[in-house]
Amino acid sequence: MAGQSSLNAKNLEALGAARLAELLLTLSKGDASARRMLRLALAEQKGPAEIAREVRKRLATIERSGSFLDDHQRDALLQDLERQRQAISGPIAEQDPARAVELLWDLLALAEGLFERCDDSDAVLRDFFHQGSAALGAAALRVSGDPRPLADQVYAAIVGNSYGQFDPILRDLGPALGSEGLAHLRQRLETLRARVTNNEQAKTHRDWIVRIAMLDIADALGDAEAYLAEYRDHDPEALTVPAIAARVAERLTPAGRAEEALALLEEADPRLSERRAGAEEWCDARLAALEALGRHDEAQGQRWEYALMELSRRHLRDYLKRLPAFEDADAEERALDLLAEHDDLQEALWFLLHWPEPRRAARLVLATPKPLNGDCYVLLAPLAELLEKDHPLAATRCLRAMIDFSLRVGRSKRYPYAARHLHTCHLLAQRIESWGELADHRSYGPQLRRDHGRKYGFWSLVPKEVAPESEPAGQSRTAQSADPTQAASPAASDGPLQPGLW
Repeated sequence: MAGQSSLNAKNLEALGAARLAELLLTLSKGDASARRMLRLALAEQKGPAEIAREVRKRLATIERSGSFLDDHQRDALLQDLERQRQAISGPIAEQDPARAVELLWDLLALAEGLFERCDDSDAVLRDFFHQGSAALGAAALRVSGDPRPLADQVYAAIVGNSYGQFDPILRDLGPALGSEGLAHLRQRLETLRARVTNNEQAKTHRDWIVRIAMLDIADALGDAEAYLAEYRDHDPEALTVPAIAARVAERLTPAGRAEEALALLEEADPRLSERRAGAEEWCDARLAALEALGRHDEAQGQRWEYALMELSRRHLRDYLKRLPAFEDADAEERALDLLAEHDDLQEALWFLLHWPEPRRAARLVLATPKPLNGDCYVLLAPLAELLEKDHPLAATRCLRAMIDFSLRVGRSKRYPYAARHLHTCHLLAQRIESWGELADHRSYGPQLRRDHGRKYGFWSLVPKEVAPESEPAGQSRTAQSADPTQAASPAASDGPLQPGLW
């Protein structure tokens, strides 16, 4: 049970209002941020007008400042701005939503100046202003009246979106604009697009801004025809890009235009060109259109083809779920057998790891003549763990690939992991009866010491019994050359990493 001296709300309440006020003034002395918090708290007692006055005063101070902000200063300022945003979207919006909308626009107007004053490589500023945009959308929904002035503000934001701070503004404010406000905004954007300019670069940038906004308006109105027309009338070549064709088809199919969606997708078929980007989106959009048209067998054929071609676990599972009872097991075995023949070893192993299918993964690891890429620890580490229980030899090959890579390139940060991998190899060796073409552990350890004996940071982490300093008497040195994961390298110095490890 907490004592009376414990710092908790109940014990502090016992001090009384006067004593607490005195303590707060003392603690906030010299702390501008704390004093601003206290002023906001006091303003809340007087209503939204007083809170708005405090918020507006703080926003104006930030706007006037022009000093560069380092990451620490930027984060402190964002904490301050977050308090202002909460005050606006909380008590002010609850009692006076129109005033909250005005203040949130003021908050968002700070974006350009702040982007110019600090580095936002980790996008924390952009994320903050996107949250402000969402708050603005929620507050604007509570304000009635003519939506056209709000549409004009959205238009200005879209045109002045220099740093991506207003990327979601139309999606956030679409419900508040309604059909009348969106129509007004669309008219202004069409006028902007029609303006004549001799600057081709400026025209391209302007057309891009207009297109993105027009597509958002079409989505806000649920207008599939307008979404299609934006590309068809202004950039028909874009409809041959699989990802774009997929986005248009995703809107046509629910609108009862699946045949049209399918025809559009056929013109952007990634299987007939080198445009592989967006293939998954294209496949999903085509599946939706086929299902909507009742062409289920054709959809199943595409799931099967895409699953094997792109090694898509999701599409294979969808295919198997739609098979008649008792047919899925045979189909799964057939698919996994074909998958092992895929040209991309890494992708095939990744598939088998996450299916999961340890037996086939082990077979593939041991059968491939290609060296495993020890740099790909995100694959090989969990794969070795999957294989350790029932396939120790295959697990050993995965572990050795990572050990060899770390030592060969001198990746000292990986030495602790490599040492643990070597210890695991030592334990697995006790369960391996036949090593096949792989050098046994009694040969592998001494070979590592000969090739990388000067990697003292690594060897200081390895017990001698795990990798003896010399091979046992009678052990043939030629056995070491059979290890397909070993790479020849000088004992004193490791050469550069060779390309084409997969």
